[in-house]
Amino acid sequence: MRTTLVTGSAGFIGSNFVRMLRGRNEPVRVICLDKLTYCGNLANVADIVDKDRVVFVRGDICDAALVAELWKQYDIREVVHFAAESHVDRSILDSGPFVQTNIVGTQVLLDTARKLGCDRYLQVSTDEVYGSLPEHDKSAMFTEETPLAPNSPYSASKTAADCMVRAYFHTFGLPVLTTRCSNNYGPYHFPEKMIPLFVTNLMEGKKVPLYGDGMNIRDWLYVVDHCDAIWTVLNKGKPGEVYNIGGNNEMTNREVTEIVLREMGKPWDQWVQYVKDRPGHDRRYAIDASKIRRELGWEPKYRFDTAIRQTIQWYKDNETWWRAIKSGEYLTYYEKQYVSR
Repeated sequence: MRTTLVTGSAGFIGSNFVRMLRGRNEPVRVICLDKLTYCGNLANVADIVDKDRVVFVRGDICDAALVAELWKQYDIREVVHFAAESHVDRSILDSGPFVQTNIVGTQVLLDTARKLGCDRYLQVSTDEVYGSLPEHDKSAMFTEETPLAPNSPYSASKTAADCMVRAYFHTFGLPVLTTRCSNNYGPYHFPEKMIPLFVTNLMEGKKVPLYGDGMNIRDWLYVVDHCDAIWTVLNKGKPGEVYNIGGNNEMTNREVTEIVLREMGKPWDQWVQYVKDRPGHDRRYAIDASKIRRELGWEPKYRFDTAIRQTIQWYKDNETWWRAIKSGEYLTYYEKQYVSR
């Protein structure tokens, strides 16, 4: 049985990935490593942790001694590296944690993999490393050859990490893979991000805060599709290669807001609050995922109109989960971040 280290396993995408492996009964033993910062939640994986197939360890990827100890104790041969500070707004308020976790943490994992051995190392990255696309040129899309041009402290830290991964392949021959995804949505999404924030706000009887004019464009990828793509790349991808992962759901933030409001039976004029746009807000992202489809045979299975209903229903069915999060420090951050125009 394979032993795979999954970092950030109590976060949004990481926990969905571990749950997918467990649900499919894949022949893999998962060592879950998570620091349990504000967005890491043990409740995301607690019900699937056991001694044989899913082992949970609370710890920091920047702790080189701990990472090496786990490597030796469990004979780790694969890494899927999700752990990251990922919210652009928080990186604008304070970039320090992003540099530490996203860059230094990645360097620690790469050095450990190089010294102790690794059959596959998969870096989970983001389309934000490419910068922004022209708003009105729909033919322009991010490919794996698009130059890296990050525009926020968050995306700059992810770009630096991606470059470290590339360097360890070319310098040391480490068998690395990199995936770059579009915006994810789905269960267990921390409710500071757009879709879970809007859904939970509406459930609380609060308005939804829409940045600027609402015309920023993103491609939306259901987290279940993303996890399936990562597993595909881990098993079939060519070392040293980058694979873009997209959902084929390019929409403005306003369009997404309209869909969420409609699904929840809320009129626009009563439930939308325009707020000041964030600094350096990229106007458009769009993923060309033809490489992963052509070379590895993967493509998304979920349509946005279907998966968004499933997502909304999950938050309705798991109210205890998100209400426990939207309190304390989170409220302080929320009040500071979303200022009315």
